[in-house]
Amino acid sequence: MFLKHDRITASRAAQLLQAAEAAARAIPPAFPLDATVAVNPFLGQTGEDLAQASTRLARVAGISLTQPRMALAEKLAAGEITDDDLSAALTACAASTKPRDLAALKAAIRETALAPEALPTVAALAASATGTDWPAIIARSVGLWAAGHFDRGQALWSPRPGHNAFAAWREWATHDLTPEIAGLEGFCAHVTEAPDTADRAILRSAEQLDLPAEAAETAFHRLLLDLGGWPQHARWLLWQAELTGGTDTTLTDLLAIRLVWEEALLAQVPAVAAGWQATVAAHATPLQPTPDQVLDTILQDAAERAHQRRLAGLLAGPSARTGRAALQAAFCIDVRSEIIRRALESQDQDIETLGFAGFFGLPVAHRPEGTDEAQAHLPALLNPALTTTSHGDTQQEAATRIAARARRAWGRFRQAAVSSFAFVEAAGPAYSGKLIRDALGLGGQAPSPQRLPRFEDQLTAAQKAQTAAAILRAMSLTEGHARLVLLVGHGARVTNNPHQSAYHCGACSGQTGEVSARLLAALLNDPETRAGLPALGITLPQDTLFVAGLHDTVTDEVTLYRDREAPGHAALLRQAEDWLAAAGRQARAERALRLPGAAGENLTRRAADWAEVRPEWGLAGCGAFIAAPRSVTAGRDLAGRAFLHSYDWSQDRDFATLELILTAPVVVASWISLQYYGSTVAPETFGGGNKLIHNVVGGIGVVEGNGGLLRPGLPIQTLHDGEKPAHEALRLTVLVEAPAEAITDILRRHDGVRQLFDNGWLHLLVLQEGRITARYRPGLAWEAFGTATEAG
Repeated sequence: MFLKHDRITASRAAQLLQAAEAAARAIPPAFPLDATVAVNPFLGQTGEDLAQASTRLARVAGISLTQPRMALAEKLAAGEITDDDLSAALTACAASTKPRDLAALKAAIRETALAPEALPTVAALAASATGTDWPAIIARSVGLWAAGHFDRGQALWSPRPGHNAFAAWREWATHDLTPEIAGLEGFCAHVTEAPDTADRAILRSAEQLDLPAEAAETAFHRLLLDLGGWPQHARWLLWQAELTGGTDTTLTDLLAIRLVWEEALLAQVPAVAAGWQATVAAHATPLQPTPDQVLDTILQDAAERAHQRRLAGLLAGPSARTGRAALQAAFCIDVRSEIIRRALESQDQDIETLGFAGFFGLPVAHRPEGTDEAQAHLPALLNPALTTTSHGDTQQEAATRIAARARRAWGRFRQAAVSSFAFVEAAGPAYSGKLIRDALGLGGQAPSPQRLPRFEDQLTAAQKAQTAAAILRAMSLTEGHARLVLLVGHGARVTNNPHQSAYHCGACSGQTGEVSARLLAALLNDPETRAGLPALGITLPQDTLFVAGLHDTVTDEVTLYRDREAPGHAALLRQAEDWLAAAGRQARAERALRLPGAAGENLTRRAADWAEVRPEWGLAGCGAFIAAPRSVTAGRDLAGRAFLHSYDWSQDRDFATLELILTAPVVVASWISLQYYGSTVAPETFGGGNKLIHNVVGGIGVVEGNGGLLRPGLPIQTLHDGEKPAHEALRLTVLVEAPAEAITDILRRHDGVRQLFDNGWLHLLVLQEGRITARYRPGLAWEAFGTATEAG
């Protein structure tokens, strides 16, 4: 029944395996639910520009990477995009197939763009030929196996534990009769006869499918995308392994699995052979953007220039504030902080806020009370360098663990397939009160704070001072300290939401910022730290107190942690809490205008409502990253759309802090921005689907309905209010107040970051005295902002 396997040459084998590796690297990682962080879905395409990436993903996924042409035409008609924006974007485009002039560009906008179509797989061709939906059968079969194999504690049983994915799947597939019942005769025997390693299976399948090396990379990429989010989970496994110097083969295992299905279907349905050969020939052709794809990237660029023009109107120079601040409050750079920072500063002219990454510069792995499992509290790009814990004494810890085990056991009893019926019979009437309270949004109390976190390895006095000095310099907080300095992390209180960690702090790997803020406050208040700082060029006033806090981004309530006695600051702390409460009311009123069915004072109820699909908008709307002194943005209404990082280049020795900002926070912000972008322009590939039919699988992610493929990315309710989009798909604009020469020097040393700007995944603008003065151009070049050249 199946095709005969012939030996292939060593050189072709090497080329095919190299193509498999390239296809694997084209897949972005998807982090599990307990530590969800935003990921750039185009991580594997950052070496290409937007037009080239659009060409690739049109071929392998049938998607476009720009806003719909009709939507951009409407913005042009409404005056949101101007002729100057179009002219500047047209001039900047280097493609030979672009419209010849502005008139031709505007005429082309009115033409309907053809929707891209992915090249078909053998399964898709077989479905057309036989009427059997083979892609759906594959999705369900592989999804069922993957849910058990990759399980992280949700399932009671996992198939073939301890084996690699390909070996475990072969064991499963030789006993799964679903394909044969659907009409794929002899599939179990075919799997049994398959090679025993993924590499050998890939080579055999490539030979059986007559797949030349020049067609293999996009053909393999196409098959991996056909498996939804499971390859993205496998890419995360590889990401985690490589962070510690290891590797992982799960991605190539999944490719081999998908190829085994392809060769079986080609043999079963020989009528598709001609169509498949045409597909292979199409995969072998070089990737070349079409005039339509070039046009759409020009229009996308014009929309982003319009956004930058509006930013330039807001950033009209620095504001002045003199004298010592009564209160300083450092918030995460997260766009949700922009609203409450503005609201807090409006309470009193002597309040100053700052922006810094929410892990506060402490790269820790933290062990919460009740567990020995360490949680990363730092950006996903970094490895922990310090370990911390909130464990109490032996007796306290034992009691905490017993209570945690009881809760887990009760939860398993309540949810398991058989005992759930006994739960309903025994506890149903008593449980009804809780169900009613939750249904009305009356439950869901705020979580209690952890015990005070501490470093597990005792830091020396010198280490304390050096760590504190490095963080204060990175925060541009080396002088002018207020009597009270708040370090405010953030988290989100939501109920019945599997993506809860995605609302927490991305700089803390999907945890809240509580641990990081409390650790840093304790470090900066430590007498040994204070004593060692002057020798490092920083002196903290004796009356300066650092206090940690946590901003609940759903309710805009800020909790301050009184981790040490401070009688001399009691009155100021009470005043700070009053200011924060008033700022929270102001922020809630502003945010409620954007949330469907919300009012300022019902946001707390939404946080406790297990039926609420939009407790907040998260980072929807993010469009800019600004690294500058607060005086540049203070008093400007940036509508919760800008990441705000405090930075004063005049205090930056050797531009080390600037280098840190460009290589870490900017990259993290680009991941966030591009995840929102990808989930908006291509929701079918990079979006998370519909929250209303989500089911958690394996503790890893969600599926829609009762099985099938993992859905990574952002759910539709995160991006759309039911009538209109809540997020405008724009590539992030990075604005930095620093000499262009210093920025150029840093980009020259960091190829990965430079790629993001050279290939247009991010825009880079320079500020001088609060005004935009220059735009970065590919190749470490700059041009004046707003000049006739830029406007065409």
